[in-house]
This record gives sequence, structure tokens and C-alpha cells, in this order.
Amino acid sequence: MNDFVSKKIATSGVLRVGLNMSNFLLVSSEDASGLPDGLSPDVGKRIAKELNLSCKLINFPNPGVLADAVNDDKWDIGNIAYEKERGKTIDFSDPYVNIDANFIFRGKNNFKSNKEVDAPGIKIAVFERSAYDLWLTDNFKNAELVKASSIEESHNLFRNNKVDVLAGLKSKLIDELAVNNDFKMIMDPFTHIKQSIGIKKGNPEMLEFLNGFISKLIKEGYIEQLLKKHKVQDKLSIPKID
Repeated sequence: MNDFVSKKIATSGVLRVGLNMSNFLLVSSEDASGLPDGLSPDVGKRIAKELNLSCKLINFPNPGVLADAVNDDKWDIGNIAYEKERGKTIDFSDPYVNIDANFIFRGKNNFKSNKEVDAPGIKIAVFERSAYDLWLTDNFKNAELVKASSIEESHNLFRNNKVDVLAGLKSKLIDELAVNNDFKMIMDPFTHIKQSIGIKKGNPEMLEFLNGFISKLIKEGYIEQLLKKHKVQDKLSIPKID
């Protein structure tokens, strides 16, 4: 099957891997040659190796530009987060890693679970139109969502005691915990942003290969090794698989 997938996805013998350069958790540095380095480039290179293809990293400034280029023949696979809207033009693999979205609060509130946060009278600061804002809007019915125009504004609302809880990406929330001992985190994420491999629609064999290979990488501990290699094991989580 690998030979069939290789010929169909990359007829030139080179797998073009689209990278979202704005995600510092997944593209964290440069290698000795000045090329992008990090979890996402490593996963792309590993897929190319499995398919016996050369690998070329294609940089995009943000995920929107990467997604918009799906039909422009600029990339063969795109390392990009799954979103429902993007799913109209892109087929997504199962996630190879999750970015956790968590809550932090002040010690006096003593929340034990995410469910306890969804209560009347509780105000939650959230970055408007973020993936986790959309999730909270759909799923939290009792707490009040105080929507900020930027991530920094949402953090300021919490720092200035304008809200009870701050919703955000775990990696950013950890920075808040480091500067104020009274801030606490509910360690169980309330949702995840699924980092996946995107492909142009109409390639079911490629999607089947990707899902099987991602499952293999997780089961064999390869993804865990990459998290440690790039020092993001406390900021990202590995999806559970059957």
C-alpha cells in the first residue's frame, strides 16, 4: 500500500510538507541548516521516510494561509489543526498530538473539576473566536463568557480580578502560574485542539495510511520521544488511541 500511496500523493518523489510557522509549540526552532525544526517538521520527515520519499518543508505564516492553499498544488500534506470549517476543503487524519485548553482560577474558588466552573455567577475570560471559545459557547450554559479581543486582553481580565476564571491554552496558562502562587489550574483539559495531518479531499488511501501510521507512532512511543526532544512534554498531550 505504501508504494501506491507514495505514487499518488507525491508523483515527483518529493513529499511537500506544509508547516504552520505561527505555532511555536510545533515549529520551535531551526536546525543547523537553518530549516524549521520541531515536532511538526519531524513528523513530516518521518512520514516521508515511511513512504520512501524525499521531504521538502514548505513554510506558511499561519494556518489560514496553509489551509487556503490546499487546491493550489503548493503542498502534499499539511500539518494543521482540525477545524470543522476547514473540513469542508481538507480531509484530516486522526490527531498526532493535542494542545490542551484548560482553566486557571484563584485559590479561594477551589474548583475541583471543569464541570464546577459552569455555574451561575461565574465569569470566564476567553479569547473571542478561538477554538476553545467556540467549544465553551456550545457546551457551557450557566457561566458567563467574557470575550476578549486578544489572548493578552483575556489574561489581563483575569489578572485584574475582572473575572473568576481564565480559559486558555495550557502552554500560556503555565506562564501565569509561574508568577502568582495563588493561581491554580484544573489539570484536566476542558477541550483539546487537535493537531492533525491535512490532505486534499478525494484521497481515501492516503487518509487510511496516515491514520494507521499515526497510531503506530503513538503506540511505539515515537511521539512521546519527540515531545521530550523538543521540550514540550508539559505543554502538549498525546491523544488516546484504542
